[in-house]
Order: sequence, then C-alpha cells, then structure tokens
Amino acid sequence: MYKYEGISARTRTYRERKNHKHEDTSGMLEEVRFECSSFLGEPNTELYDLLGVPPSASEDDIKKAYRKKNPNDPQAAQKFQEMAAAYEILGDPESRALYDESGMAGLGPGSGGPSGMDAADLFAQFFGGGATFFDIGGGGPGGGARRHKGQDTEVPYDVTLEDLYNGKPVRMNMEREIICGTCQGSGARGNMKPKECVHCEGKGWTFIQTQIAASRYGTARTKCTECNGQGSKLKEKDRCKKCKGEKTVEEKTRQEIFIEKGMPDGHRIVLAGAGDQQPGIPAGDVIFKLKTAHHESFERSGSNLLTNVKITLSEALLGFSRILIKHLDGRGIRVSSPPGRIIRPGDSIKLRGEGMPTHKHPDQKGDLFIVLDIEMPDAQWLQSVNKPALERLLPSKKPDMDPMPEIVDEVPYEEGDIVDVRARSFPAGSDFFDQGFASQFGEGDEDDWEDEDGDDYDDDNMGGEPECRPQ
Repeated sequence: MYKYEGISARTRTYRERKNHKHEDTSGMLEEVRFECSSFLGEPNTELYDLLGVPPSASEDDIKKAYRKKNPNDPQAAQKFQEMAAAYEILGDPESRALYDESGMAGLGPGSGGPSGMDAADLFAQFFGGGATFFDIGGGGPGGGARRHKGQDTEVPYDVTLEDLYNGKPVRMNMEREIICGTCQGSGARGNMKPKECVHCEGKGWTFIQTQIAASRYGTARTKCTECNGQGSKLKEKDRCKKCKGEKTVEEKTRQEIFIEKGMPDGHRIVLAGAGDQQPGIPAGDVIFKLKTAHHESFERSGSNLLTNVKITLSEALLGFSRILIKHLDGRGIRVSSPPGRIIRPGDSIKLRGEGMPTHKHPDQKGDLFIVLDIEMPDAQWLQSVNKPALERLLPSKKPDMDPMPEIVDEVPYEEGDIVDVRARSFPAGSDFFDQGFASQFGEGDEDDWEDEDGDDYDDDNMGGEPECRPQ
C-alpha cells in the first residue's frame, strides 16, 4: 500500500499475491506448456524425449517412433497429444531446425512453424477427438512465462491545476516487499534446501482432464496446490525465521516525486525499481499517473487556459480598467479595455503568455482566453433611477415589424429554462438553437430525410417483412 499526502492507494503488491499461495486453485486452469530448457544453453530435447528418440534421430526414426506409440495405452493416453504435436514439429525440417536452435520459444508467434504456420495455430488442429492446450512461451516450474523484471505498479495521483502551473514536490511514505536479508531470498533457514514436491514430482503443475464440448475432452494442467507451482517446498522447521519462508519482508521507505510545471493530464511519473522485489529478477517500477482535478475558475486546453469573467453593463458600454482575475500563481491580472470599445455578451479577449507553462520549457507559456459575460442590473437598481431620464439616454426601443401580419395574437409572457427544451425527446443537439431549425422541421436538404416506409429490403436483401416463427 502506497501512502502519500493523506491518500492511500491500495495496489496488488507482491506481498498480496503471495498471500494467495494457499488458495484453492483447482478450478483455475493454466494452458499446457512445453518447458523450454534452452535459455541456459541446454539442448532442447524434451520433444525428442516425448517420442523416445535422440536429437540425432533421422526423419525415418522419428516416424517409426511416433507410430509405435499406442494412444489406447492408459499410461500413454495422457501424453498422446503432446507426442502428436512433437511429431508435427520434429517431422518438418524447418520447424525442427527452429526448435533445435531456440526451443519452443523459437516457434512462438511470428517465428513460423511448418509451412509458415504459427505454432499456436499448429496445435489447434488437435482439437478433434481429444485436445491438449499449449502455450509455447516457455517458463520454469509452474509454467508461467519467464519474466525479466518485476511487475510494475500504477498509482493514480490527483493534482490541481495550480500544481501543474507552479510545480510541486511530493513526499510520501511507501511500503514494499524487499528480499529478506537473513536468507537472501531463499526462504530457508541456514543451509537448508527445499525438497522436491511429491505431489507434482517437481514440475510445479499437474495434469487434469477437462471437457471442451460433447464427447470432446482436452488435457490441461493446473498449478500444483501443494507447492504453489514452485516444484519444491520447505518444511516448516526449515523455513527462515525472519520471513517465515516467504523470501521477502516488508520495508517502509520515504520517496519523493516532483510535479513539473506544464505536465499534461495523464502524465506518468516513474520511480524506477521502487516496486516490490522478488528473488531472481529486478524490482518493477512504481508509476504515478497524474489526474487533474476539476477547477472552479480555469479550464485547460493544452498550453492555453480559458476562464469566464463577469463585467457590468456600465463596463460593457463605457470600458473598464481593473483586476479581472487572480491567476494560478496568486498574481492579480489587471486589464484595461480600449477607449470607446463596446463589449457585447460573449466577447472574448486573449492575454498572450498568461497560459500554462510548456512542459520541459517552463519559460514558454500559452495564452489565456477570457470570455466576458455582461451582468445586467437588477430590479432594485431600476427602481432607484429616473426611468424617463434613463430612457432618453438609452437607444430607442424597436418598433413593431412592418408590414404587420394580418393576424396578431396576444400571448402571455412567461419565463422559461432552455435546459427544459434540450431535454425533450426530439433529437436536438447542443447547437440546436445556434443553427436554426432546418434539421428539425424539414427545411433542410432532401437527402437529410429518411423514408421509413419506402425500402422493403433489409441490409441482407432478404426482404423487409419480419419472419414469424412458431413459438
């Protein structure tokens, strides 16, 4: 669990994964894998061993050995599909050469099996009467793919727009698993050695039969529950007293990350090697993914900022010169409008160089856009002024339209909310009142209309009438 600034982000650490070692995994099937022994420079002989021939055997010897195997023999039935797959690989000169050179890893996706077939596709042809599931990714005891690095841990971290504008150091307490210093990660006490698991005979897995479909069964394997897929285990008395045989112990450390100016939302800050340690492989990374919190005043778009400012009707008509906003770094921003300029509702101004800093180049900043909203006077103000005098100062009212319509109805004035109109069932988009009503009331192009009754055929040209089936 990683703790920082009063926030705890629980992650699935190596320690948590170890706590599941005694869970019942009988229902969790892993794909059957051929073990690849070439990673240490050892010869790849497992497929040859399955057929009972040496690596120097000729093609005829391989064919004869395969034909001698009796699939009806109860002792051989379990491995028959493996033998069939082994024969397919060793019986083809090209795939055999790949196997001799790189083992099963050489037949992985993209490496190509016989006739250019992917090795995973090669095994799919055995799904007929009985099937064996294969994963040719290699691996040690337990069948898992061999990893070159520990698992990375990603932690979401909430930041404010002020943090991204100004930059901020963050110190946090972290808890992680490290290699036990007493047993050096062996889990054993002194010079004690783990014993081979009797249940799985040191393989780390056991075979089971599973039904794929009716009359079709496959041979799969599941992780050994006795040794947790390790192939060996320690007796209780032989385990390290400090780590209790777990190989790692918990460590509390204090780490620091720095939120740099201008970092984008979703940016990943990596603490290399700060993850949980595991024996035999380097520790993974801890990755903090930035998530920008909503801001009440500013909105970010890349390196630019957007905000709204309200001005009075007097300022819209006569101009203004005042501090419009308080910026993200605490500065007041004073702006003066040009003399004689009348501001209309929704007008915007741009303040160059007052946007977000550019990441890695904090001296370069984007622009700040301010949308000006005009605040109309309230009824109390209107009652306090001389209305006739005000009317003489303001522009004259608009007259009725000319010519007048033949019929004029008097309709009562009623206040309404535009949100209520947008929420109705007809398909009005967010720009419904910005672009007229053609798409709603038929004034648009003829191609915009759909004839619901005109086409009697569906996409498959099978006729538009529904098929009535007896129930």
